[in-house]
Amino acid sequence: MNDSLIILAAGLSSRMKKSKSSNILSDTILNQANNVEKGLIGVDKKGNPLIHYLLVNALHAGFENIYLVIGEKSSNFRNYFRNNIYEGLNIQFATQFIENDRTKPSGTADAVYQTLVQYPELKNLNFCVCNSDNLYSKKALSKIRTTKALNAFISYDRKCLKFNSEKISSFSVLKLNKENYLLDILEKPSKLDLNNFKDYNGVSRVNMNLFKFNGSAFFKFLKDCPFDPVRNEKELPTAVLNISKNIPNSVLGIPHCEHVPDLTSKDDISLLLNSF
Repeated sequence: MNDSLIILAAGLSSRMKKSKSSNILSDTILNQANNVEKGLIGVDKKGNPLIHYLLVNALHAGFENIYLVIGEKSSNFRNYFRNNIYEGLNIQFATQFIENDRTKPSGTADAVYQTLVQYPELKNLNFCVCNSDNLYSKKALSKIRTTKALNAFISYDRKCLKFNSEKISSFSVLKLNKENYLLDILEKPSKLDLNNFKDYNGVSRVNMNLFKFNGSAFFKFLKDCPFDPVRNEKELPTAVLNISKNIPNSVLGIPHCEHVPDLTSKDDISLLLNSF
């Protein structure tokens, strides 16, 4: 049984706020891009935010319990869900608190860890995790929800992503064995690296942060996740790689060929506005 989805929405959206758009955006959209969380930016003509479409897809994929991780000073998501009810979904909030010696959240692994501390029942359940600023399809969400693997992620074919080449080149790539279990993750690959980091069929694959975990198996790796030496954050892919190396064949990559719209910069807003 897996009907729980943790949606990560506690990031500071700094890249979105700093970016400039090469397209004309309305004052309303620009104000949202500069002041609210990315998942709350309107992406259609009616002003519905990205989180709306993500939740609709999650509901259709069979999820029932949503744990939305927000910042400790965040009120925008709480205000949104006071005015917008999603029948069939039980939406609860988890708070990612900032540690005393830091000025920003400690990363995505910490966000999931704090959620399991606040909702300890998840430590003994299966659950999925995704970003709030990626629009995952019903098909991808259904695949990750229904997999029988204890720990898994959607393994996207790099060629199916419709981002520009510069953006795609910034994605980390995956090395998988012939059964599609994770062996390694490489950040910022060179062209030579891409020849080595492929699945058994020679396909270059990337992780877009759509995961499934078993709480009892994964909690220790969340708790012990180290800070990345460059970004100074506890990153979820680091915890995933650590469990895969400590327990061989423990993290399955589920092959999938599909684009994943996202909101990283203001130009991404224009792309989504034109797709609805």
